[in-house]
Amino acid sequence: MSVRTLAVVLARAGSKGLPGKNERPLAGKPCVQWTLEYAMRSRRTDRVVLSTDGDTLAAIGERCGVGVVRRSDELADDSATVDAAARHALCEIEREHARFDAVALLYANVPLRPEGLLDEAIDTLARTGCDSVQSYAPVGKHHPYWTTVVGEGGDVAPWQGDVLNHGIHRRQDLPPAHIPDGGVIVCTREALLLEIAGVADGAHAFFGRDRRGVLTNEGDVIDIDTEIDAVVAQAMLCARAERESAA
Repeated sequence: MSVRTLAVVLARAGSKGLPGKNERPLAGKPCVQWTLEYAMRSRRTDRVVLSTDGDTLAAIGERCGVGVVRRSDELADDSATVDAAARHALCEIEREHARFDAVALLYANVPLRPEGLLDEAIDTLARTGCDSVQSYAPVGKHHPYWTTVVGEGGDVAPWQGDVLNHGIHRRQDLPPAHIPDGGVIVCTREALLLEIAGVADGAHAFFGRDRRGVLTNEGDVIDIDTEIDAVVAQAMLCARAERESAA
């Protein structure tokens, strides 16, 4: 089944945690450029646009050859949601281009994703007829079974249940658990526009009712929110470049 897909790269200029992270140089390129080039390599996307409020970021998008949708201040502050920015980009692009069936949301602060992950998510959406697909990674050693509450006096209690660590002390004995890794979100046009009947209001209403996942390995996706994340991404991008040059 063919699904006409718009890829929207989301890149705000502001960031409290790591200022300027989306335009920060990483392994020779601005962080946002890694995502733009990734989206442009996809065999399943029909158009790539950059949604931003920043002049420097917009210039990077234009240099990469993608369309740029400028956000209003309302869509660029700390309270703005990613789905609101994506809806705005979709509506702006559809004014001049044919209607899209699906929208892929890609965060600009994710310079590392598995090659083909975006295509896999779009393929899953097309094959299953679901409302949305999101990438998930194993939680690893931060498993919810090992989550605790440390009180003011230092006393330790289970975050959930009555038994500390659920009685499990070996990582390999933990049941499977996954967490959204920021790699990719793909949703149908109807889901993004909140047109799916029976979906409760809320921050994730744009995922629709039938939500599916594609899996990545732990560490496949690097989401930059802190200085440590940036250091790890820089090291992994440089290591990948060395492997590719040696091949």
